[in-house]
Amino acid sequence: MKFTLSWLHEHLDTDAGLDAIVDALTRIGLEVEGVHNPGDALKAFRVAKVLTAERHPQADKLQVLSVDAGPDVNNGAPLQVVCGAPNARAGLVGVFGPSGAYVPGLDVTLKVAAIRGVESNGMMCSTRELELGDDHDGIIELPADAVVGTPYPDYAGLDDAVIDVSITPNRQDCMGVRGIARDLAAAGLGTLRPLAVAPVAGEGDAPDVRTDDPAGCPAFYAQNVSGVSNGEAPAWMRRRLAAIGQKPISALVDITNYVSIDLGRPLHVYDRAKLAGGLVARRATDGERIVALNGKTYALTPAMTVIADDRQVHDIGGIMGGEDSGVSSGTTDVLIECAFFDPDHIARTGQALLLTSDARQRFERGVDPAFLDDGLAIATRLVLDLCGGTPSPVTRAGQPPLAPRVYAYDTARAETLGGLAVPADRQRAILESLGFGVDADWNVTVPTWRRDIDGTADLVEEVIRIEGIDKVAPVPLPRMPGVARPTATPGQKLERRVRRAAAARGLDEAVTWSFLSAAQAAPFGGGAWTLANPISEDLKVMRPSLLPGLLSATERNLKRGITAVRLFEVGRRYLADAERPTLGLVLAGNRRERGWRDGKAAGFDAYDAKAEALALLAAAGAPVDNVQVMGEAGDAWHPGQSGTLRLGPKTVLATFGMLHPSLLKAFDLDGAVAAVELYLDALPARRALKDGGGFMRPAFAPPALQSVRRDFAFLVPAEVSADALVRAVRSADKAAIVAARVFDVFTGAGVEDGRKSVAVEVTLQPGDKSFTDDMLKGIADKVVAAAAKQGAALRG
Repeated sequence: MKFTLSWLHEHLDTDAGLDAIVDALTRIGLEVEGVHNPGDALKAFRVAKVLTAERHPQADKLQVLSVDAGPDVNNGAPLQVVCGAPNARAGLVGVFGPSGAYVPGLDVTLKVAAIRGVESNGMMCSTRELELGDDHDGIIELPADAVVGTPYPDYAGLDDAVIDVSITPNRQDCMGVRGIARDLAAAGLGTLRPLAVAPVAGEGDAPDVRTDDPAGCPAFYAQNVSGVSNGEAPAWMRRRLAAIGQKPISALVDITNYVSIDLGRPLHVYDRAKLAGGLVARRATDGERIVALNGKTYALTPAMTVIADDRQVHDIGGIMGGEDSGVSSGTTDVLIECAFFDPDHIARTGQALLLTSDARQRFERGVDPAFLDDGLAIATRLVLDLCGGTPSPVTRAGQPPLAPRVYAYDTARAETLGGLAVPADRQRAILESLGFGVDADWNVTVPTWRRDIDGTADLVEEVIRIEGIDKVAPVPLPRMPGVARPTATPGQKLERRVRRAAAARGLDEAVTWSFLSAAQAAPFGGGAWTLANPISEDLKVMRPSLLPGLLSATERNLKRGITAVRLFEVGRRYLADAERPTLGLVLAGNRRERGWRDGKAAGFDAYDAKAEALALLAAAGAPVDNVQVMGEAGDAWHPGQSGTLRLGPKTVLATFGMLHPSLLKAFDLDGAVAAVELYLDALPARRALKDGGGFMRPAFAPPALQSVRRDFAFLVPAEVSADALVRAVRSADKAAIVAARVFDVFTGAGVEDGRKSVAVEVTLQPGDKSFTDDMLKGIADKVVAAAAKQGAALRG
């Protein structure tokens, strides 16, 4: 919400300076995001007079001017300026930019230059060049009595500071300058000026309007004005609108924009010549479309409130009008709409259409339902004053929601709930200055413009923020005596361990949205949690997996030239039964860059993903020696190049492997991508100390005797996994065998079709005495017998 300091003074009678106003706004909860003075950029420009104008000797469309810019420029001596403006002439008073001045509309800094062989010292400027408007047909023409040499910002009133305030969604009353002035007056920075409302007595026929949608548009007020002249708005209005970033368009349009920002009351003006019959607020029919004032076409649904005549829709109610009935320079007869739209309906319609506007921002927060008559009267009076015309009587269709809200208030709650003892008389003064009604028994009536007040706790908040939240004494939380106890939960400690382990392995941590589109969630089982009030349709579903967000981040990185993407994230998956803590990681691009030694670059594969998953499981304390590799990774994964890591058939610790090509195509990814999801809630609990005070590792006990290694080469059916063979070998003698691993797999000459040769290294660890040859032979026999159960036989 932006406004100028002079605009604020229209509603607030105060002697406070800019700094005091800014401090007070932040103190009472209206955070100031910035303050700037638009005139600062134009301080170098001066009011100047053209003394002479002669044709350029080398160019028919250029003139050589002699310009008087005042005593502060060139010691008062005239300056020679080359100018191409068609209206440049002797005697013209305009705006001059000397050498060294920065021209914002051209993004250049002026310097002395020769133009077609003639020296030029600065330039005479147009409104577009100074970013004060769109006019570029000629240089600015000022009245003849403008004082030459005056800094242009001082002459034009551009030294009016613009204040930008961040309005929270609950403060709909401060979406207008008057609401902000009311808060400042309550904070003691001045007096709120009375609002001038002059009812407009009309004549003739009243507008034909009605509302057939009391839920979406409970009240629809309107007034006609005939015989208007829609020219340019006065300079003071255009200047204020331009200062806050609103483009002045025409008097009628600028009036509605001005009243919306000034009083927080959006309005709309229709060209009656473009209407067919009366106007009605109703629900749209399925398939209706409208070309809005932004030039875009919107398809409407029966859930949306519209304003229509007998022929077509003319307005997306409370959000944006249509092109077909918009006013223009030729408009002579208008209908001024002042309606109340239900905030929830406005929010849902705006979200569905992905359409935002100043009107929507105010209506979805909730405008004052009691300000229809006064708002319409103020707008109509401005139209009559600035555009002329004859008004009609007012039509009032429907009833705005004006049910009073009264709360019994206990002044002691300011201290018990807000932490600040405020005298009762002071509390009464604060509430009344904010517009609340307070009777002798402390029954507080909420003003109609404060939709956010819902109970006595909100009344305490009003008292405390105006009295000064900085006055609330800090109170420390009680602390138990002795040494502080750890506050991290086992789950938090687990997340911390895997996060550090992932970073130590060279992965980069990412933080992605917890929200997805339904299309992104579908390959991972769809979203069980859908937001009722999403930011947009692309952020509507709570993620069932961390991979979609990581894949989107991967796509952005690869398209920016990153050749190796290694991302991980620790966060939550949102499933039908609960939130699930998870670690997700994605490997894309080159695992190894090309080089003179290794040749071509190499990408990631499923084994890289498996290695990362096992390493992180080990860091988390999972018994990785007992982990089994199984299939059934899911539809999002590449068949045959993915799997799951489990403790038994039911406990899935992780899913790993290559992602399905169709999934990668949906995320606009080229090439193969490996990924892992680690399900932290499925990990077994670590062994706790006996006193319950933490966790411990098994004590390190190095063996007294040297280990023994034996190699076995088995012929195994091709469909038997190496993991199944290794697990069988390890189980052959659990007391003696401490490790087993595959070190070679071979198919080809010497190995019959349908079989493969798998070589396994087995590590044996003696206990209290060394192995004898007979003991080693016995263990070897057990290994061979265990392997035989998997269809394996020793290779001859």
